[in-house]
Amino acid sequence: MDLSPKQITAELDRFIIGQQAAKRAVAVALRNRYRRSCLPDAVREEITPKNIIMKGPTGVGKTEIARRLAKLVKAPFIKVEATKYTEVGYVGRDCESMIRDLTEVAVRLVREEKFSEVESKARAAAESRIIDAIVRDRKARAQDTPEPLIKAEVADQLRSGALDKQAIEIDVADRPKPMELVPGSGMEMINIGDIMGGMFGGKKKKKRKMTVKEALDLMIAEEGEKLIDNDAITAEAVRRAEQDGIIFIDEIDKIAAKSSQGGGSHDVSREGVQRDILPIVEGSTVITKYGPVKTDFVLFIASGAFHISKMEDLIPELQGRFPVKVELDSLKHKDFVDILTIPENAITRQYAHLLSVDSIKLTFTADAVDEIAAVSVLENETSENIGARRLHNIIELLLEDISFNADGQHPEIEVIIDRAYVKEHLKNTTKKHDLTKYIL
Repeated sequence: MDLSPKQITAELDRFIIGQQAAKRAVAVALRNRYRRSCLPDAVREEITPKNIIMKGPTGVGKTEIARRLAKLVKAPFIKVEATKYTEVGYVGRDCESMIRDLTEVAVRLVREEKFSEVESKARAAAESRIIDAIVRDRKARAQDTPEPLIKAEVADQLRSGALDKQAIEIDVADRPKPMELVPGSGMEMINIGDIMGGMFGGKKKKKRKMTVKEALDLMIAEEGEKLIDNDAITAEAVRRAEQDGIIFIDEIDKIAAKSSQGGGSHDVSREGVQRDILPIVEGSTVITKYGPVKTDFVLFIASGAFHISKMEDLIPELQGRFPVKVELDSLKHKDFVDILTIPENAITRQYAHLLSVDSIKLTFTADAVDEIAAVSVLENETSENIGARRLHNIIELLLEDISFNADGQHPEIEVIIDRAYVKEHLKNTTKKHDLTKYIL
């Protein structure tokens, strides 16, 4: 990925309002991955990623930055929750499993790329198998018709989609479900069927009845599998996981020991998880079912609200492995207005698309957006501050009647949401806040 930092930031701007410091930090980190890849081997080995830690209240864009990065970068990327992991020796997921998950993502990414390279050949082979199966069936029922004529007719019908819903019985590879072994061993899933097939000369076949479209998709996958080199895929996937992998660790504040407490067993457990994450972030080798994977050059981006704990409550060694620290801003009235109007995936546009299915043309006026933003700010100030997620709650309340009554059994209806409509449908919410001024 050779996008410049400005181009990366511009892509993020399409979906995320504000938070320029976080966007710049992420953009520079991604560009540095590309810069490093262009250097000679001897120099490249000396340059390690500058990991990032983001601090900010919930709902201001931390997770959305991660989600958009996953779509933007053509590199192995996973988002994990720090709270899902436990210290070694406890029941739960060990910290090394994040590297195994990253490797799985890399394998899937490379496999999809390799498959796209051979897809046309795989489709041709699959179509040939489907055509032969249908021709055999038709030939048995129409023995006087020459086979080449039947074959040409079937081929045309298959490619035009005319046979998509026709039932067909065809031999497919039998794929037993993988068996789960010891969690955390690096060999969690193993396919006994593959092992036995390798010992006794090929995979078992079984007859299955399905539609022609389903059979074609299955055949393309089978033929594609024959054309790609699994060993080459594994080698390339491990290389990409090591050199280009990105892990986003969310809720890292939840494993920080609270500075206001006296360090009970619960805090000790949190510290244990931090100490297990530390060697992975510092650089170690994790055993996976695809072989050993080094973590020295994986980029880690961590985030947390840090409401109760502080960044300084993380163990010093872990703090040191995240040299780039970024604080995200709380959302203000203008931010809510921008979130409702600017991004390509703005919630107002999402609901307009949804209701258009039921012949509703939904429009929000500027004064309605202003009122929704004001109510959202008020709700966040007087109850739990959940940032932009508050908008989902407000819009759901606002459009509940329209969503319930719309059924598409009518010509297109234009519905304009203005300030008066917002005030009328959110009056219970605003009345609740008006009453608070009388409470002593």
